[in-house]
Amino acid sequence: MRHWHWHGYGPGHGGPGGWGIALMAIIALLVLAVLVLLVVALFRYVSRSRQPIPHGPGAAGVGPGGPGGWAHGPTPEQVLAERFARGEIDAEEYRQRLDTLRSPDGPGGG
Repeated sequence: MRHWHWHGYGPGHGGPGGWGIALMAIIALLVLAVLVLLVVALFRYVSRSRQPIPHGPGAAGVGPGGPGGWAHGPTPEQVLAERFARGEIDAEEYRQRLDTLRSPDGPGGG
């Protein structure tokens, strides 16, 4: 009759009582937190990889976009600025090439 009430289970008998319930709750919370962090990371990755480019003549960095206005690479002005930042061209050459890019005739015009 010693184990009649708990049928051999309970606190102190290897059953689900005491620390076992607390450990299961902690593990469940950790799994839930990992799942939430994975969803947030996936959302941030997807939203960062598909950013639309600005449209219009006054928008900075406007280049040839694909369907729906998504960018396919850096604009000529961005490439020129990167070359200037790396030290491949000096300030005078940068200004001349930038003026050529922005001129109405374009880089191939006379």
